[in-house]
Amino acid sequence: MTINTSRRGFLKGAGAAIAVLAVGITPKGTLAAASTEAAAGITPFVKIYADGTVAAVIKHFEGGQGASTGLSTLIAEELNMELEDITFEMAPSNPAVYNNLFFGPFQGTGGSTAIANSFMQYRTAGAAARDVLLQAAAVEWGVDATALTLKDGTITGAGKEGKIGDFVAAAAQLEVPAEPKLKDPEEWTQIGNPQKARRDSHDKINGEGIFSMDVQLENQMVVAIKRIPQFGATVVSFDDSAAKDMKGFIMAQALPNGAGVAVYAENTWAAFQARDAIEVEWDLSKAETRSSDEIKAELLAAVNTKPEYQASKTTLAETTTAMDGAAQVVEREFFLPLLAHAPMEPMSATIAATEDGGVIMYDGAQGPTVNHGTMHQILGIPMEKIQVKTLYAGGFFGRRLNAGADYLVEVTLAFAMTDKTRPVKLVWSREDDITGGWYRPAYAHKVRVGLDDAGKIVGWDHRIAGQSIAKGGPFEAMIVHDGVDHTSVEGTVDTLYSVPGMHVGLTDGSVATTVNFWRSVGHSHNAYVMETMMDVAAAAAGQDPVSFRLAHLPGDTPDQIRKAGVLKLAAEKAGFGKDLPAGHFHGVAVHKSFGTYCAEVCEISVDGDGVVQIEKFTATADCGVTVNPDVIKAQVEGAIGYGVGHIMRDEITLDGGVVEQQNFPDYEPLRMRDIKAIEVHIVKSNEAPTGIGEPGTPPAGPALANAIAASGRDLVTHLPMIKSDVTFA
Repeated sequence: MTINTSRRGFLKGAGAAIAVLAVGITPKGTLAAASTEAAAGITPFVKIYADGTVAAVIKHFEGGQGASTGLSTLIAEELNMELEDITFEMAPSNPAVYNNLFFGPFQGTGGSTAIANSFMQYRTAGAAARDVLLQAAAVEWGVDATALTLKDGTITGAGKEGKIGDFVAAAAQLEVPAEPKLKDPEEWTQIGNPQKARRDSHDKINGEGIFSMDVQLENQMVVAIKRIPQFGATVVSFDDSAAKDMKGFIMAQALPNGAGVAVYAENTWAAFQARDAIEVEWDLSKAETRSSDEIKAELLAAVNTKPEYQASKTTLAETTTAMDGAAQVVEREFFLPLLAHAPMEPMSATIAATEDGGVIMYDGAQGPTVNHGTMHQILGIPMEKIQVKTLYAGGFFGRRLNAGADYLVEVTLAFAMTDKTRPVKLVWSREDDITGGWYRPAYAHKVRVGLDDAGKIVGWDHRIAGQSIAKGGPFEAMIVHDGVDHTSVEGTVDTLYSVPGMHVGLTDGSVATTVNFWRSVGHSHNAYVMETMMDVAAAAAGQDPVSFRLAHLPGDTPDQIRKAGVLKLAAEKAGFGKDLPAGHFHGVAVHKSFGTYCAEVCEISVDGDGVVQIEKFTATADCGVTVNPDVIKAQVEGAIGYGVGHIMRDEITLDGGVVEQQNFPDYEPLRMRDIKAIEVHIVKSNEAPTGIGEPGTPPAGPALANAIAASGRDLVTHLPMIKSDVTFA
């Protein structure tokens, strides 16, 4: 694999003569320090080399969301260093230490949890490293450690001065304080500093950053998969005679699970060409054959009958009684289609044998524990002889971690079917990703809202139908309770609005295709319905949308206060309710997801032909302590674009069970022209940090929908918008 060697990389490979201080966790779960040469059992969060180089060991993979910057910032802060002077490396697969604290014994990135679950962990490791370095210097100089300070890689005090690299060998022998003193927020110079740039940008801009797709190992084979044409199909037989004379073709073999045919070649082009040339006979007896229209009809029928499961504490009978006493009732029916993740980098991973009889996988690993377990189960190799080398990923949005471990199973099976003397690299095409990926499920909703004479909500009957993400998968025990997949109802049953008599019912849709967590998961469709219905109810009550929402956020809880706070700030910054230029309209939405409160105001213009232009999004976010303001703003901007782009024009449709969309021309991502401006305001907070990768997505769609409705059009309830005759500039 071709990788430019940095100075740190050279030092790491230079041998045992180089002293390295590693601060991390022992198998007993205690914080400790050691030299890496004698660090058996020490799994570090920070490494300090003899030349003074400091490396943060990042346990959450970097897919563009800024985890490498955030976790490096925490280390830099406690070491009194500048962020730009900290380098980083991705953690190895070791769920005993690098587990996601919110996911149990599982190492993985998701749910916007990177900073939230690592905030104290990385600060503590950085503070411990600082303290043992000061102790080592104090011993060597014969002074009290309290007389010394560490700043910018230099220890000073008591008339002495020295570089931290001079003390790493001695520090590695010292006992680490169990609870090192952390810096007070008033002392922070790195956390919350808006001038600090991302740490991964440099390598990505100049081409040094290595993504899964970039891996080129000596003598590797490239594999492309001829995949099943529709969900549930399997391979009967195949004919590769047309590929045998193609330059670079090596062989083709059916996958043992029947999910396709692996085509091996010397390079990607040859693999794709040979893959397209082979003929496959498929068993379609158990394959999905319905069309999207049929699935849509089934889901809409489901929300018009009694729900299968009760998700709320309030029963349907209680809500019905409350609705009977309402002065007026408004209702709408919604449909939100299947959606693809469509990251810029399609799936790819590489497996190679190691000299000790083990294997190593190179991957943009969203869940290294899954990589590790997949190779162990398929190859039968002991866990301790399996390595996962986590690389950059070109976006993910949940795509690289799913219940079936699809591309990980494919590459491992493809490697297992060889003599294992050559590395095997799996490459997906864009068409593979759009047609054979794991999708955000399609959902139908039906909502009836009852209002009293004063315009207050007295009852809310909310019925949802869609395919469960969690049932039958590894997260079922965590997510599904009393038959209710929480990802199907999140953002409704736990709404912060004071809504008496709110019933939420759920009906599971029949399995149509593989489905998976998609950016903001259930919030992606539930916020659309909740926030557009709040506008419908506000109009029925004769109140403006912001005042109506605030009336149902009376501030009875800290949650309500924070949600109302971002709503008020967004309305103020956008000038909501003030006069706009002719043909301009505002829409608003506010939602809490992944612990974070986001409000967004969308301003649109509509020309004489009815063409809609998104002029501006004004967004506010309260995510607790802001570790990297620049990253937070970028994440909110990206989340808005992601949410709006899909709602405007995207859907995955089936014809006889076969996905119709192929590539970006017919699954079109957001264009630069689509949104003229985005303005993000971050609420200053001392609360614990919460998620930011996903919370900007849920309010984006309903803010746009409400702006379009404010222009005089009917509310768009069946997505995508272009199918409801909305034309965008």
